[in-house]
Amino acid sequence: MPPRSCDVQACDVLVIGGGPAGSTAATLLARDGWQVVMLEKEAHPRFHIGESLLPQNMPILERLGVHDAVRDCSTLKLGADFPNDNGSYEVFDFSKSFRPQSGYAFQVKRADFDKILWDNARAAGVDARDHNKVDRVDFADDGAITVHARGQQFRPRYLLDASGRDTVLGGKLALKRKNARHASAAIFSHYRGVQRREGRDAGNVSIYRHAHGWIWVIPLSDGVTSVGAVCFPDYLKQRRGDQEAFLMQTLMAVPELDARMRDAERIAPVHVTGNYAYECTRMHGRHWSLLGDAYAFVDPMFSSGVFLAMKSAEGCARMVDGILRTPAREASLQRKFQHQFDRGLDEFKWFIYRFTSPTMKHLFANRRDLFGVERAIVSMLSGDVFDAKPILRRLRIFRVIYALTTLGMSGRAFAAWRNRRRQLDVEVREETLQGDAP
Repeated sequence: MPPRSCDVQACDVLVIGGGPAGSTAATLLARDGWQVVMLEKEAHPRFHIGESLLPQNMPILERLGVHDAVRDCSTLKLGADFPNDNGSYEVFDFSKSFRPQSGYAFQVKRADFDKILWDNARAAGVDARDHNKVDRVDFADDGAITVHARGQQFRPRYLLDASGRDTVLGGKLALKRKNARHASAAIFSHYRGVQRREGRDAGNVSIYRHAHGWIWVIPLSDGVTSVGAVCFPDYLKQRRGDQEAFLMQTLMAVPELDARMRDAERIAPVHVTGNYAYECTRMHGRHWSLLGDAYAFVDPMFSSGVFLAMKSAEGCARMVDGILRTPAREASLQRKFQHQFDRGLDEFKWFIYRFTSPTMKHLFANRRDLFGVERAIVSMLSGDVFDAKPILRRLRIFRVIYALTTLGMSGRAFAAWRNRRRQLDVEVREETLQGDAP
């Protein structure tokens, strides 16, 4: 039974959503001495997609004090694999980055990972309440915000929306929009018995291209593997009847993956999510901000979802601390943080928009560390795109190389670009799972 209506409960910060972004921001703000309430609509542990972390997550886990707990329930990830047409693999090893960083990351089961972060927030003093779905958010003319959840009313000095793909404020304020440059949908599940890569590469994420998009293979603990296909919307709309049959048909079209999944057994439902990539027109307003997927969700091609969520949460926590201490600086601090975050996010977007192009396929299969460009790409794949001017300069060199290479295969490149543009008009509205990206 929901609690009966009661007096308005005041707090310094209220966080909507208890995933990686919400728990990270809540923990850091509670440590700064603020009274923080976090509302989660479900209860931990709960299934979510988005299982692959990046090396740049590791310092955040250390600062939160959960690194060892996450390590103990995870699979070690040392790089990312991009298979070639001849059956070989292009391995981008995290230890070969442009500048020193963690040479590893983790593949995590989100049910375990999110619960660790949730429990850590509670231990830091956060008033974390599960089974508390936010029903309504009201904005008064004087800037006061009232949050309604299960008969309760909260009046925070600052509101953080970390509700993921639910995008509570993005929906209420009509901020959410389909990504104007990239359209994709996804179908995925968990399997047992998927063959893993050998030796050092056993824990790597493998990113396969298929005729209609790309496929992820993420090895998790206990012999479980997350496998999913991100597809052009028009391809996903062709399926009829059995979801599993369609997913397997897509996976088996890649010979190397067909071999790896020969003895695989599905152990979870098959999920579909449409309108995969989206963004909100702004990140902040008077006394509120959007975090992680509540702000923007890009195609998870490079496993950036959880990292971007936690990176935005960490930076936003510093921003909110400054705002609460000096309210007059709110607008300037918000502008500064959004500029910094968007600049890093755009580096992922540039690669993601072009990954399925024949040009990118050619360049990834014919790697050269000209002027440190390959090491800069490893750094990008690791998440090192924030406050990273030496890396960004080399990524600009790669953009020039990309443009020149495209001129040499202009016919194929134009056909691929035209197909990607056509996908923007195709709608796939299904959503069998509210979750983050891999």
